[in-house]
Amino acid sequence: MACLTALPWNRPACRRCAEPLPPGAPDWCGRCLTSPPAFDGARVGLRYEAEVITLLQRFKFGADPRAGTLLVALMARELAALDEAERPELLIALPRHRRRAREAGLDTGPWLTARLARSLDLPWTVPQRRRDTLTQRGLDRRARRRNLRDAFVVGRELPARVALVDDVMTTGASLAALAAACRAAGAQHVEAWAAARTPLAAGR
Repeated sequence: MACLTALPWNRPACRRCAEPLPPGAPDWCGRCLTSPPAFDGARVGLRYEAEVITLLQRFKFGADPRAGTLLVALMARELAALDEAERPELLIALPRHRRRAREAGLDTGPWLTARLARSLDLPWTVPQRRRDTLTQRGLDRRARRRNLRDAFVVGRELPARVALVDDVMTTGASLAALAAACRAAGAQHVEAWAAARTPLAAGR
């Protein structure tokens, strides 16, 4: 329990994009008040800081399943309290392009989603990433959006409520691009779920 308490929990955070906020701040950050993302809300339990960075790097770049299993457990712990009205009807993994997944040895989005779906007793699916976009690292917010325009195809009609699953949320550009594709496929309420959130100041 002491180890759990010591983790950098993402509280308080913007309800729309999960940007970490100072104590006593309003529910929405200033950016979301003026330019909200394509998804309706975000649930990200941890900040990308301290030991969480090491854990995610072991999972994302080292293809370490033990690190991934711990991340799934931490996500499920935060999401288990959702009431029936808040539960999505379908989880949607944010995939890497096939070439990048092969290079990394693991496609982290589908890997997390499959195990999180099993833990929460929800169905899940993987959309098609139809082009190999440039890496998002080093790109600013606007460049990330341009890089991901029309990058995803959802080859099925979606239920009204869905949640998108990723490992780390930085600017949210990848999740926003996938959210737009999900809305085109019929989703009406789209949430973004991730293991950790990089504060925007650190992700620019």
